Amino acid sequence: MDVQLYVYDLSQGLARSMSRQFLGIQIDAVYHTSIVLEGIEYYYGGGIQTCRAGTTHHGRPMEIVKLGQTSLPLEVILEYLESLKTIYTTESYDLFLHNCNNFSNDFAMFLVGKGIPAHITSLPQDVLNTPFGQMLRPQLDSMMRPITQAPTPQPVQPVARARAPAASNTTNGAVSNGNALAEYTGRVNNVTAIKEVDRLLELGKDRCVIIFFTSATCGPCKLVYQPYDDLAVEAGSKSVFIKIDFTRADASINTRFPNVRATPTFITYSKGAKREEWSGADPRQLRSNVESLLNATFPPHPHLSQSTPHLLRQSQQPITFTKVPPLDKVVAKMGDAGKDPVVSSIVSFINAREKSGAMEAPLTQLPQFAGFLRKSTTRLPPELLFTAYDLLRVALIDVRVAGFFAEEHKGATGIPATVHHLLSHVEGLSESAPYPLRLTTLHLACNLFNSPLFVPHLSSPPLSSTLISILTTSLLDDKYPALKASALSLAMNLASSNHQIRMKKYGGYVAHTLPSASELQDSEQTELLASLLETLGIEEEWSEKKKIALITTGWLAYGADMDGELRDLWRVMDAAGTVGKIQAKVAEDRLLVKEVQKLLDA
Repeated sequence: MDVQLYVYDLSQGLARSMSRQFLGIQIDAVYHTSIVLEGIEYYYGGGIQTCRAGTTHHGRPMEIVKLGQTSLPLEVILEYLESLKTIYTTESYDLFLHNCNNFSNDFAMFLVGKGIPAHITSLPQDVLNTPFGQMLRPQLDSMMRPITQAPTPQPVQPVARARAPAASNTTNGAVSNGNALAEYTGRVNNVTAIKEVDRLLELGKDRCVIIFFTSATCGPCKLVYQPYDDLAVEAGSKSVFIKIDFTRADASINTRFPNVRATPTFITYSKGAKREEWSGADPRQLRSNVESLLNATFPPHPHLSQSTPHLLRQSQQPITFTKVPPLDKVVAKMGDAGKDPVVSSIVSFINAREKSGAMEAPLTQLPQFAGFLRKSTTRLPPELLFTAYDLLRVALIDVRVAGFFAEEHKGATGIPATVHHLLSHVEGLSESAPYPLRLTTLHLACNLFNSPLFVPHLSSPPLSSTLISILTTSLLDDKYPALKASALSLAMNLASSNHQIRMKKYGGYVAHTLPSASELQDSEQTELLASLLETLGIEEEWSEKKKIALITTGWLAYGADMDGELRDLWRVMDAAGTVGKIQAKVAEDRLLVKEVQKLLDA
């Protein structure tokens, strides 16, 4: 989709004619900017605001700049904007330091890999560099705030369709979230032709299908219209709900369903086979029959009925490594590579963010930083390569940086280019990678989970397999305890996101997971679990590391396919016996051990 920059002059021409007289420098406008995508205008004032393009209270733009095109799905774009809401709040607005142009620059960087024109972003500092600009700063801010933070006249809410997820495993009770189905599940489909019915029956052949026959003249039918709509929403991707109005339907439908002679009539299907047919406008009977259909088609997982409060209340927040090292020493170790202007730029950004927060740390040129990082694997020797990785690790603390690197890819592969390059390089070095590089890579990988945008990439090949290869190598390394502890942190982040994705399938609570995210592949989950069980068997005394390994094991096992590879593995390795030998010190941890052991006994 096209990305446009709308440029407004808040002074309505006064800046051009009077700036030199008052400030001693010539400025052409007091710029206000916004980003326009598919007819919707996004801008910052009273928080992040939206409206139909060109309908803001600022009137017509003085200029429209074509920034480029983005192939990012709207759901990803909206998720990124959601993360920016913690930075671009109503309260944090500052006419000179944190304004609409900073927002437009950050948003453009994410969408097309470049910021907005420099003469716009540099204008506030140009004004502040003049004596009168400094003196008039409070008055200018007070005068402009009612204009820049005025309410949106006609706000609109963009709606995204989920992008197609990566191929996922089919598990007991699982529902394949194909993109073709996303449009037809979670709502009622009104159809009039038999070919539409056949297409929806085909789409729903691995789940439930419910057909509701009605007519415009059927008064009792109205009693179940809303309950039917509600059930469609509740069933989500497990069912396809169809409504056929005989007064509008083709004759072909009457031919296909000759026995339907009264309305309302309902026919249900379970995995392609007809299950029930009944008539009558009884909302309670409708709900009961649909729930019975869902339970028959997707039997509840045995783990869902077990009491596991201690496991499920463990924090799902990702473990991150946010400590900022002495950056001057990190850069000095780089030698000539540290003299690259992009290094100075990213260091300045990190320092500004550390000192004043994200509000006063405008984004640097991230595409150039990405290029520097990719070149660093050949430009820096292995023993010093950790310095470049560490700069990225610290930068990823900022959600804007994490969002950029999550979607920094070209073409249809959808693989974050720079992160994939850096992780693959360390995976290739394996145990020969220097200890500082291995440790920093684990910390960097943990920080990737700082952005929900990364989760679909991290749970799918090739990044998922690369992460698991790196962490399992470190998890079984007895020479460096810090490597094992960091690998456990990464394993916990992976298992946590995997658990949340799986719980979404069962209709459970999910903190923040994009629809495109899928579970780790079976082979990856078994490799991870095998390493965790080996760690639990080796670690003799109860420790924080052992607790993390136990929780991670529990999350991997909870809700897993009872006929799948993962369950086969934990039974062959006698996982329940391994966990049962763990001697926790406090009562709460002992209960946690019992809960995980019970899951593995199921």
